[in-house]
Order: sequence, then C-alpha cells, then structure tokens
Amino acid sequence: MYQELVEKKAKLAVIGLGYVGLPIALEFAKKISVIGFDINAKRVEMMKNGIDPSNELEKEAFAGCDITFTNSLDVLREAKFFIVAVPTPVDDHNVPDLIPVQRASETIGKVIKKGDYVVFESTVYPGCTEEDCLPIIEKLSGLKNITDFKLGYSPERINPGDKNHTLAKIIKVVSGCDRESLEEIASVYELVVQAGVHRASSIKVAEAAKIIENTQRDLNIALMNELSVIFDKMNINTFEVLEAAGTKWNFLKFQPGLVGGHCIGVDPYYLTHKAKELGYHSEVILAGRNINDNMGKYVAKKVIQHIIKNSGDVKSSKVLVKGATFKENVSDIRNSKVSDVVKALKEFYVNVDVEDPYADSEELNHEYGFRLVKNVANDYDAVIITVPHKDFTFLDDGYFCSITKPHGLIADLKGIYRNKIINRNYWSL
Repeated sequence: MYQELVEKKAKLAVIGLGYVGLPIALEFAKKISVIGFDINAKRVEMMKNGIDPSNELEKEAFAGCDITFTNSLDVLREAKFFIVAVPTPVDDHNVPDLIPVQRASETIGKVIKKGDYVVFESTVYPGCTEEDCLPIIEKLSGLKNITDFKLGYSPERINPGDKNHTLAKIIKVVSGCDRESLEEIASVYELVVQAGVHRASSIKVAEAAKIIENTQRDLNIALMNELSVIFDKMNINTFEVLEAAGTKWNFLKFQPGLVGGHCIGVDPYYLTHKAKELGYHSEVILAGRNINDNMGKYVAKKVIQHIIKNSGDVKSSKVLVKGATFKENVSDIRNSKVSDVVKALKEFYVNVDVEDPYADSEELNHEYGFRLVKNVANDYDAVIITVPHKDFTFLDDGYFCSITKPHGLIADLKGIYRNKIINRNYWSL
C-alpha cells in the first residue's frame, strides 16, 4: 500500500475535514494524491477555493497540494487508504454520541474494496474501532477485516490555534489489526510526520493512549480549580501560589480555568462510559469532571456576590464577558464553558454582553442562545475575562476604568492582569 501511494498509483482519502481532518489531508497532499471528503457541500466549496472553514489555516496551506475536495461517494471510491477524522462529541447527558463515526463507517462500507486500508483518528473509548465501527463496515461491504482489508487506529493530536505543535512535529501513535498492517500504516504516516511514529501493540492500546492524554489533563486542571476555590476562601491568589510552587523542578504547571472544547471536556466521558458498561463506576475521573463542569456557575456566583455587595440591584446590573470560544486565539466554540457563565448570570436576571474577536455571533446564537455585542458600553458592574485572546492582553487599568462603574469588578479567570488593575476591584481564579 505504501509503495502504491508514493508512486501515486493509489489515493489516500480523509473523511471529515474539520480541525483535524483538513490539516492531515493537506499535509499528505504535499507528498501523495489525496481525496478530501466531507458531507457538508458548503464547506467543500470553500476548501476548493482555498478557504479553511475552521479559520485555522491560511490560503497558502492549500498551495502545491495534490488534493480533490468532494462530497461524492463516486469520487471517494477512487481511494485505497481511508482516514476517518470525524468528531466524537457527547450528548446533553454526557453520553458518547457515536453517530458521526458510525455514519463515517457506513460511508466506508459503501466504497471500500479488497486490499484497502481504513484508519480511524477520531477519539473513542478502547474497543470502539473494532467493536462498533468495524461491524458496520463489514456488514455493508461484505468484506472481512484482515482477510479482505486492513483496519488501524492512529489518534489525532491536532491542537487548534497551536502553530508550533503541528502534525509533522508531534510523534504519531499508530496501530493495526496485524503486524503487516501496523508496518504499512506506520510507513504511510512517516511520510508526513517528521517526529516519527510510535507503534502501539494493538488498536485498543492506541485508543486508550489517546483518551488518557486528555483525562490526565482534565484531572490536573480539576485539582487546580478545587485549589482555587479553597485558596479564595483563604484570600490567597492561586496564581501566586502556582508561581511559587512552580520553582520546584518536578512541579506540574497546570492552571485553573474553564475546561471546554472537543477534547479535554469530552474525552473522559468516553472512558467512564465504557467503564460503566464493564461494571465499574469511575470515581476519580468523574469527580474531576464534576469540578470542571461546575466552574462556570462558580464564576457567575462570585460576580453576583460582588454586585449584591456593592450595588444590591442585580436586575439592573450589567456584566461584560470577554471571550466566547473554548480557548484563546481560535474561532472554535464547541463545548465552550463560557456559555455556562452566561447562562448562570442570566438566571439571576443580570444583563450580559459578550464580545469575542474570533467567534461568530450567529453560530453562538444557534448553539447557545446569545449573540456578540458590536459596541462595548461604559457602565458595567463587572467584566469577566474568560478567554485570554491575544487581543485582550494589551488592555490596561485605564481601559477597564473606562467601561466599568467605580465599584466595578474585573474577574480575570486566567490571571493575565494580575498586579495591573489598580482602580477597580480585582479577582481571579
């Protein structure tokens, strides 16, 4: 397979061209012939014109790439090596939503041929690729894994907004259904991953490796969030504590904050869901999730307490929330926990304005029921900086004085204005 791809006698296809799929497709397209497949026709047309719908890649990233963008199954059939990079979210009850990955499996089942390869990159619980996706492919295609085609798994490690840790620079974990497939899949990824690949012993090991990467981060951030709540009761600034503790060589430098997005705030639920199916109730992981999921309400409570203490009139109060995306310097609003802050404030009838230089107002309205303001007012009772966008880092005490009342609170969740706010009340996690 590797040789066929290198000689362009075979094509590689990437199914799902979002934050993960498009960078992978374009990287491979610099070396081999690629088919970029997405069910969203509007997105396909944008990419044909060199536009990344996710606003992550510049037009130059498309230059010199041997790639065909399509939503046609007939075109997709031309490929012999398929990479699945569709999202794996959770529903409103934090139960894994496998519909996207199941539909992608159905798509593959309709186009796969003898001798083809299928590699899943979507984050799932251990066993999902072989137990949930493979049967769908085999049923629709009439083909059998190992005998007729080869299955593999290589967890994505794309970090939205990160221009340093790109696909080529991060070691890629790969796995296959047998020794032959492992080596072929590894060779294919080595075409584009300069940092090299790690050969996992099985598909389940590769799936598990991905899911604990984000579970570990989630738990460490949960610890910082719980410490922040405790230190707040002691009138100690958490960031000053972390700065001091960080002088020890082996201290892990995690920070408190809202934990959203499509990875850290979601992946642990895939692991605990599978554990529950196997008769084990996770305690540590779910405890961390509970802490992080409630931070939005905690922040809103602190702001409301300040308003009650200083003006007493919550219904006529105004709060500006600066930042709506799930992390800094990206337009991605998926699972943004800023919405939890806004919702909690509105439950107390606070008038809330939200601004963000990256997010799309209509997308926010569709997803969370609020829009962005075009003009910031000058009479806020509090300003909450939820996301440290680079556009916000240059603001100073004078700016915040100009948009707040004299008793105004600057709630700086990530501590970027620590020791810079003099003429207004200041609070951080």
